[in-house]
Amino acid sequence: MNVLRLLLFFLLIISCTEKENHPYTFYYWKTKLSLDVEEKKALDEASAPYLYTRFFDVDKVAGKFQPVAVISKDQSFRTDKLIVPTVFITNQTFLRISKEEIRFLAQNVHQLIQKKIEEYGLKVNNEIQIDCDWTGGTRDDYFQFLKELKKISGKEITCTLRLHQVKDKNLTGIPPVEKVYLMCYSTSSPLETSDKNSILDINILKSYLSRLEDYPIKKIEVALPIYSWGIVTNHLGKHKLINALSRKDLENPAFKKIAENEVVIMKDGFYFGNYLNKGFTIKVEEITENQLKDVVGFLNKKIPHFTIIYYQLDSKFVMTHNFEKW
Repeated sequence: MNVLRLLLFFLLIISCTEKENHPYTFYYWKTKLSLDVEEKKALDEASAPYLYTRFFDVDKVAGKFQPVAVISKDQSFRTDKLIVPTVFITNQTFLRISKEEIRFLAQNVHQLIQKKIEEYGLKVNNEIQIDCDWTGGTRDDYFQFLKELKKISGKEITCTLRLHQVKDKNLTGIPPVEKVYLMCYSTSSPLETSDKNSILDINILKSYLSRLEDYPIKKIEVALPIYSWGIVTNHLGKHKLINALSRKDLENPAFKKIAENEVVIMKDGFYFGNYLNKGFTIKVEEITENQLKDVVGFLNKKIPHFTIIYYQLDSKFVMTHNFEKW
């Protein structure tokens, strides 16, 4: 009897310490569907059967709704993954919007998605994901849009969930969906002077998600960052971003290292497709495996079963990461 109890005790210890395996896949956020060798390899190896693909953005220009950067497709694009159409809509689109306009917007979003699916012969999942950084002031109209889109499309409508929308859920409200995608990045603005990593600061993330287990929607998938960029600061303290820079890019005889991930430019010239002056600084922000493991370990205690969607599928980023089943 004692031996049996001891065996059960060890089995309990093993089950508690066993690593939670999370299926994973990617967001595709370019304007043309096309996969190079590295991207196709990474996607083929992904353990989840979906590819979350941005079809277009929606903005309001001069009071009119406008689709922006509608996706096109290279003839060579092939994948066995099911496409999940994803649409980014600016928050300002829902400012001072009427009920008739909400219906009109939902109809047009659905129609344009369907047009692209048919035009490109895409295999799609029965889901549309909407990405919007809604606020307390736009929440009612945005939520009504989600309901209208569900009614019109007959699809499962899901949406992204930002950190502040978890922390301030009483202000921003709970979207009328059964599943949300928690965006675990953009913890601060890269265009503000700060010593923090604006892509992902673990302490900020943990603070915002301290009560995540209390969030009313229980089906939560997780979006994690694998992208990087360089923040250029000029003599006036103004900032701009250069996409996909890494620390290796800072190894240049025209740069003087002033920190582990920051340099000052010593000579005027063209760098990374931009003309930059002497005295400008470049600070690189990128994501390490340890940061990702830390976030997943924290989330395992809050929402133990979730799929990971990495942002984004790009050879510049997938080649620098090992996608483990955490």
